Amino acid sequence: MSVTHIDVRQDTGLKPCGSPDHVDCGLGLVLARLGEKWTVMTLAELSEGPRRYRELERSLDGISQRMMTLTLRRLERDGHVVRDVTPTVPPSVTYSLSDLGRAFASQVATLVGWSAQAKSAIEAAQKDFDM
Repeated sequence: MSVTHIDVRQDTGLKPCGSPDHVDCGLGLVLARLGEKWTVMTLAELSEGPRRYRELERSLDGISQRMMTLTLRRLERDGHVVRDVTPTVPPSVTYSLSDLGRAFASQVATLVGWSAQAKSAIEAAQKDFDM
């Protein structure tokens, strides 16, 4: 019997989506949020503690008001962010991470750490490929 690429593949624990034995693990839900530019930066800012809308907006250099609102709404809808409204005049709105959001931020921090370590290797591979 000859050795094929299937026989020598490392077991990463990942199963291809769409295979008959693959159960919907929710990865699409996570990637939908993670794939958005401002999600990681918003999680990082809220990891420091609760923030008011304008504080967040000022800390995320380059974000538009519309994108800030969309990002917060999406994170709130997914259960990562809690929106707290204090009935003052005008109303005071504070955003903070939920338990789920803190867990998500922790996982994202691992990815950010890995990307920092792998950055030069990825850039070198891209340079070699482009030549």
